[in-house]
Amino acid sequence: MRLVVVSAGLSVPSSTRLLGDRLAAAVGRATPGETDVEVEVVELRDLAVEIAHNFTNGFAGTALSAAQEAVTAADGLIVVTPVFSASYSGLFKSFFDVLDKDALAGKPVLIAATGGTARHSLVLEHALRPLFAYLRAVVVPTGVYAASEDWGAEGLDGRIERAAGELAGLMRGLSATKRQVRDEFEVVPFAQQLAALSPAERAGV
Repeated sequence: MRLVVVSAGLSVPSSTRLLGDRLAAAVGRATPGETDVEVEVVELRDLAVEIAHNFTNGFAGTALSAAQEAVTAADGLIVVTPVFSASYSGLFKSFFDVLDKDALAGKPVLIAATGGTARHSLVLEHALRPLFAYLRAVVVPTGVYAASEDWGAEGLDGRIERAAGELAGLMRGLSATKRQVRDEFEVVPFAQQLAALSPAERAGV
């Protein structure tokens, strides 16, 4: 399964990226022995200039195009933003503004955010969840918010594991559906079909 982490952290190191990494690791733990989880991280900080250019000229640069393709092809997403002015950051929103309008339709998404105070924890419900519902993603029930005082606290680990388990479950269901559709509508080359026919059947082709 392909899991993409979209991180809008600006600093290096970034607590936003750290939260994304911990969530991705937890998703991997939630699928032991079942299937490998391939994780790719999209750092929006590195794409800021190309995102701005995309708004002005309508064309995605090489790095932005690769990030868009990764998100579109993913079986699941973890999206993490720092809180700016009681909402997601402008860079975070801008990236999803330049995605194809159907890129997230039906895709499992885990929403997460970081901030300096617990007072902004409702950003998950009043900003992120409506955004991804509008984009027709399937947002997992548990969002994860980490304030400065949450790092090292027991409650954060529990929320991470619960949210990761929910995302892993949705991703497994999506992968199984894809395999079923592929098996039901497998295209068999004509030469292979011909070889499977009896001589009498082949004569009538």
